[in-house]
Amino acid sequence: MQKRIFNRLNTALERWLPEQRLFLKSDSSTRFVRLRPLPQAMVLVAGLGLFGWSVTATSLLFIDGISTGSAAEQASLSRAAFERRLDQLSSERDSRAAEALNAQSRFQLALDEVSNMQSALLASEERRRELETGIEVMQKTLRRTMNERDEARVALADTEDKLGGDGKATPAAQAAEMGTTVEMLTTALNDTASQRDTATRDAKDARATADQIAAEKRMLEARNDEIFSTLEGAVNISMTPLDKMFKAAGVNPDNVISTVRRGYSGSGGPLMPIAFSTSGAMMSPDEERAGKILSQLDKMNMYRIAVEQLPFDTPVKAGFRFTSPFGYRWGRLHAGVDLAGPIGTAVYAPADGTVIAAEVERGYGNVIKIQHAFGISTVFAHLNKIRVNKGQKVSRGDRIGDMGNTGRSTGPHLHYEIRVSGKPTNPMTFIKAANDVF
Repeated sequence: MQKRIFNRLNTALERWLPEQRLFLKSDSSTRFVRLRPLPQAMVLVAGLGLFGWSVTATSLLFIDGISTGSAAEQASLSRAAFERRLDQLSSERDSRAAEALNAQSRFQLALDEVSNMQSALLASEERRRELETGIEVMQKTLRRTMNERDEARVALADTEDKLGGDGKATPAAQAAEMGTTVEMLTTALNDTASQRDTATRDAKDARATADQIAAEKRMLEARNDEIFSTLEGAVNISMTPLDKMFKAAGVNPDNVISTVRRGYSGSGGPLMPIAFSTSGAMMSPDEERAGKILSQLDKMNMYRIAVEQLPFDTPVKAGFRFTSPFGYRWGRLHAGVDLAGPIGTAVYAPADGTVIAAEVERGYGNVIKIQHAFGISTVFAHLNKIRVNKGQKVSRGDRIGDMGNTGRSTGPHLHYEIRVSGKPTNPMTFIKAANDVF
């Protein structure tokens, strides 16, 4: 049955693949090998399959190489954008802080001016009341004097009637003296009334000036509120992704801030927040808002310092290919990631730190180990050349070695590890956290 099926297949394929014979000739005889249509078809299909697999594999490798180069360029652009953003935020922070301080000074001057005008207004009102009281006293005195004058005239008339003209000189002198007194009182009364009118005008002018200063004060408060709202919005927009970046990397932001603050707590250091002096009095709402904004800007500055001390950067800037991820393989933990590239490719420090090992180690070959802040360390293995020494301080972006093929390695690549408190952590957690933000 099986032979019959093969015969039918050979007969069907013979139209396109006729039977071929391969002759083998020796000194004594001649032999041949028959190639039926079915074996020819099987060989042809196998050849086509091998050719297709070769084309597909070559295409995948070519695409992977292109995408790897694009990823490196994108990482470089992202890093440059991040640095420009930090510089911009720092400049904006300084300008906003200066503007807030100037606004606070103008606000304080306005308050002092309002206080002085209020004191002048109160003094003017007090003077006016004193003048009114003096006028009332003088009016009472004038009325009493006029009554005494009338009584004196009546008494004088009675005396004249009784004396019959002998005592005219004395009453006349008294009347003249009384008239002089009345004129003096009238003049003093007019002067007092004039002073009262002047005080009233001064009080009105003081009220108008106080109203104008109060209006300017309200405009200044509205301007301050607009400035504070803009600053608060900018700070919140900038701080939220930074918090997420540190949390995504498994680092507690509060621990980062407290650690950086301890390292930059000296008098006059770059992280000392500005404090408003209120002479023991309670802070105004504007002063509290300004203090909170400056505190957030101070926190952002500490984040910037922490970014330099944590391995958020990639150790290889040139084109490379991920050949092995972090995790278990064949039952053993692969404690880092493998970045493949040509021998001699530059390897850079991903963060500030101190070299704690620069030696040859079994399995790792030429290896460099760097201790960073917050209990984090990095390992760079299989290097072709070591360019740093043990105990040397390095900064982010410093070239520390060249990619190689030393130790237990199947080809040129960099074995890159990140350890948190000695425990291996996936390096891509840090790299992706930074890429998602910057």
